[in-house]
Amino acid sequence: MQRFKTIRRELETRLAEIQHRLEKISLDRRHVNQPLNADFEEQAVELENDQVLDALDGQIRAEVKQIEKTLARMDEGVYGECETCGDPIAKKRLEALPHASRCIACEEQFQQHPIR
Repeated sequence: MQRFKTIRRELETRLAEIQHRLEKISLDRRHVNQPLNADFEEQAVELENDQVLDALDGQIRAEVKQIEKTLARMDEGVYGECETCGDPIAKKRLEALPHASRCIACEEQFQQHPIR
């Protein structure tokens, strides 16, 4: 959609950035550039850091899925429409939260009664 061209460009740029970050995290977790230290205390710290990297990896992968879903909605021509009621999502909402797939009213309803 032409009217969401700026949002799409921003999402694609963000996606490229976080995919690069994922690659770096993957290398760091595998200790490709620097093997584990021989000192056991240092190894403990490094392994603790790996746990932090694992958490970051999970968060970043969730953001990747969110961006990919948003880009797919754009490709399908349904971006900007509430996936619940079909009404348009406010432009300001999309600018602030590009991955929003529900209008504010439906999102509030969803937050009060999430599907389990």
